[in-house]
Amino acid sequence: MTGPRCFEGEFSGRLRAVLEPGPAGSPLIVLHTDPDGGGDVSESLRAIYAPACSLLQIEGVEWERDLSPWACPPVMKNAPPCTGGADGYIPVLTGRILPWALNALKTAPAFTGIAGYSLAGLFALYALYACGSFDAAASVSGSLWFPGLIDYVKTHPFQRTPKRLYVSLGDREANTRHPLLSAVLESTLSLVALYREQGIDVTWELNPGNHFRDPALRTAKGIAALTRG
Repeated sequence: MTGPRCFEGEFSGRLRAVLEPGPAGSPLIVLHTDPDGGGDVSESLRAIYAPACSLLQIEGVEWERDLSPWACPPVMKNAPPCTGGADGYIPVLTGRILPWALNALKTAPAFTGIAGYSLAGLFALYALYACGSFDAAASVSGSLWFPGLIDYVKTHPFQRTPKRLYVSLGDREANTRHPLLSAVLESTLSLVALYREQGIDVTWELNPGNHFRDPALRTAKGIAALTRG
């Protein structure tokens, strides 16, 4: 929910950004919100006494286009395909939305991180390779089963080496017969191991439940891990 200290901005006719400022100099976390809801992340952050941060929530992205790095056929019946529009969306994020938020804050944040759930969790990691605007990322129940992701990560450098990563998954998310989705735990653990081999500070967490359990709380836990002292 927005409060009296929040700032709101409209971009490209469909994107809405809500900035909830934290204390001056606290980290800024960018969060793409789930179009189907999933709870109030700000409220969950307060409930778990997370470290203070400024939270920039972005609504209105075309989920399967803006947050997918390349094309992928539908993974569920009647679901839309991913069309690989992340490289087209990132200039809007980093060239318009992020500067607007930084200007509204007045004081530079300690660092800027990006977090997301599901496909937005995939995008949070991909953004580290596609631009140099973020210092940390949280992939919460991220779509790290995405075809070609492991090969991409192994063959591309970060634009800016992250100071910290958080990666989580539900312990029942791989319990499916779908050939892609059933590999999500294996793929996620492969990425965690790879990042740790690179000397990156990675927090890995396995939460109870399937993909749809407690998305706001899981997201808050990821943001808290990024903003810890």
